[in-house]
Amino acid sequence: MSGKPNPERLSREIEFHKGIASDAEHIWNWSSPAGQGRARRRAALLIEATGLGPDKRALELGCGTGIFLERAAATGARLVAIDLSQPLLTQARERMSGSPRVRLVCGNAEAMPYADGTFDAVYGSSVLHHLDLERALREVFRVLRPGGRAAFAEPNFLNPQIAFTFLCGPVRPWFGLSPDEMAFTRFRAKRALRQAGYVETSVRPFDFLHPLTPAALVAGVAQGSALLERLPLVREIAGSLLLAGRKPSGRSVGVAT
Repeated sequence: MSGKPNPERLSREIEFHKGIASDAEHIWNWSSPAGQGRARRRAALLIEATGLGPDKRALELGCGTGIFLERAAATGARLVAIDLSQPLLTQARERMSGSPRVRLVCGNAEAMPYADGTFDAVYGSSVLHHLDLERALREVFRVLRPGGRAAFAEPNFLNPQIAFTFLCGPVRPWFGLSPDEMAFTRFRAKRALRQAGYVETSVRPFDFLHPLTPAALVAGVAQGSALLERLPLVREIAGSLLLAGRKPSGRSVGVAT
């Protein structure tokens, strides 16, 4: 099991996101036509994996400016969203101002202020690779009710461009990477899910649609991406990973195996 949360790392994350908050969606590549298409699909996958709906109480980790929170709210679920960055939360509050079933909280996803078994579902986009993966997954497991589901979309370290941007120090700032974030492979993610106690675990690569794809080509590239995601070996270098797992019924804490 990982040790205590690292306050220095958390401080660096807070300062970094304070510096990019005014242009965050552009830096994260969600504002382009291809980026918007990727966000819609990613949100749909997270909603499907967690079964969000009017009867669910769900938590979003690292909600940022609220891009995915907005789509999750459309399911009618009661939502709580947590993020370390006050400037990003300010933008999310503006985006979600007409959604009474959504509450936003400034807090640390590795040590959340919620009781065991609080949520039916926990999800997030591009958040776990900013955290201590093992610690975060155990904390998510703790706040899930027995039988609850978790799902996350994360960058795939086996994608050549992602590996380059994360490993080549001089280019990290140019790609908008914080000092401590680090992508991981699906093999590490699957192991971490199982060690945290989840069952029905899956980690699958997806998404060959690059955010800089010209608008006229987005539909065609998206169709090609769907084909590539079904090809053995080729799919391993897709841009993203979809992690999913369920907390077994009758268990309140994770047990490493």
